[in-house]
Amino acid sequence: MKTFDYRTATALDDGLEPGAVFLAGGTNLVDLMKLGVATPDMLVDVNRLPLGEVTETPDGGLRIGAAVRNSDLAADPRVRSAYPVLSQALLAGASGQLRNMATTGGNLLQRTRCPYFMDASKPCNKHAPGSGCPARDGDHRNLAILGGSQACIATHPSDMAVALAALGAVVHVDGPAGPRSIAVTDLHRLPGDTPERDTVLEHGELITAVELPALPFAARSAYRKARDRASYAFAVGSVAAALDVADGEVRDVRLAFGAVAPKPWRAFTAEQQLRGRPATKEEFLAAADAELAGAQPLRDNAYKISLLRNLTAAVLARLAEEVR
Repeated sequence: MKTFDYRTATALDDGLEPGAVFLAGGTNLVDLMKLGVATPDMLVDVNRLPLGEVTETPDGGLRIGAAVRNSDLAADPRVRSAYPVLSQALLAGASGQLRNMATTGGNLLQRTRCPYFMDASKPCNKHAPGSGCPARDGDHRNLAILGGSQACIATHPSDMAVALAALGAVVHVDGPAGPRSIAVTDLHRLPGDTPERDTVLEHGELITAVELPALPFAARSAYRKARDRASYAFAVGSVAAALDVADGEVRDVRLAFGAVAPKPWRAFTAEQQLRGRPATKEEFLAAADAELAGAQPLRDNAYKISLLRNLTAAVLARLAEEVR
C-alpha cells in the first residue's frame, strides 16, 4: 500500500488538501487502497464531526446524518415503518459487521466492483483514463445494460442508493463553495467519455446529510435483490418500489433499478406509464418493458432484461396485493 498522511477533521470547514480524501467507515476506500486502486496522499477522518443523528423534518420527512451507520439506519423504527424499502435495502447489503461500520454518506460514494476496476494491473478507463474498457469484450456478465458508454459499462453497487432514488431523497453537501443540495438521482454521473468521475461532487465537498421527503404511500414499499448467492453478495439486479393503489388503479408509484447501470436508475418512464392504469401484473410487465426498451446488453448480460422485468412485476404485485 502507498504511504499516506492522516489527520482528523474537527469542523465542517476544515477543508481538504489536494490529493486528500475523506475517510468515514472506510469499508470500501481501505479495500481499494490495499489493492492499489486508490492512492490518496492523505486521509481526513470525518468520524468526529456531528453527523450521526436521524431527525424528523418539519414536513414529516427524515434527515439522516451522513455518519449514521447502515445498521443503525436499518433498525430505526421511523425508517422501518415509514420507509421499509430503505430498511430492507440496507439489510440486503454486505454483512452485519460491515453494516456496523459503513455510513450513509460512504455508502452513496462506494465505487464499482467491476473486476477490471478492482485490478490495478488491468486497463480500465475508470482508474486509468484512456487505457480502455476490456469489459466490453471480456467479463461483463454483471455489468451495465442501461446508461453505459464505449468508455465504461461499470455498475453502481449500492443497495441503499437504489431505495433512496426511488424515494426521491435529497443529498446535502458542504464544501469550499458553501452548502448545496442535490437530488440523489443527480448525484451520480453517467460515464460518457469521463468515467473516472463517479459523481458531481467537487474536491472538498462532503456529504453532510440525506433527506427523505414525506411520502405517505412509502409505508407500502419494498426492495427485492437478485444475487448469485443468498447473502453477502452484490446484486445482479434489484428493484426498489413504493405503490399507491385505490380501487384497483395505480394512483402513484416510485420505482428504481439497481445493478444495471452506472448509477441507481430511477425508472421514470415506467412510473409515468403506470399512473392511472390498473394495478395488474400485465401492466407492471408492460411498464418494465417500456423502461428497459433502451437497454443495450452485451454478449453475456442480456439476462438482466428478463430478470428486471420479472423482479419489477413481482415486487409491484406483492405491494398491490397488500391493499386488497
